[in-house]
Amino acid sequence: MIADLPSFEFAFPGPLRDKLVAAVLDGTKTTTTGLLQDYEIDGEPLPVVGTRAAVVDSAGRRVAVIEVTDVRVSRLGDVDFDHARDEGEGDDSVAAWRAGHEDYWHGTDYRGWLGRPDFTVNDDTPVVLERFRLVAKL
Repeated sequence: MIADLPSFEFAFPGPLRDKLVAAVLDGTKTTTTGLLQDYEIDGEPLPVVGTRAAVVDSAGRRVAVIEVTDVRVSRLGDVDFDHARDEGEGDDSVAAWRAGHEDYWHGTDYRGWLGRPDFTVNDDTPVVLERFRLVAKL
């Protein structure tokens, strides 16, 4: 049952989340990247292959169901082009993908949530690389 699925939220509510959710719904976004520390801070286990979740839009509505198909922990500096391209944000290189993600992680929303206004990532920062498939649009 959809109501029983855990929620999956891309970014913070607002324009970026809206863009990412639209990319999930049109099938161009099939990967996502999170910082390993976020799982540790939230006390959440890493995603498990086969797990399904309901994608939530900026208005808090459940708009899709996704299923995890692959999970790996990597150094930020080791993220490859296939993963970056499949995030569905139109990046044509790993450098462009990285710049966008650094803007997010170094932005006021993320740093404010973290409570560390000087937080930065580097090549050795552990990231969780998740691949998923769209199961249903709601």
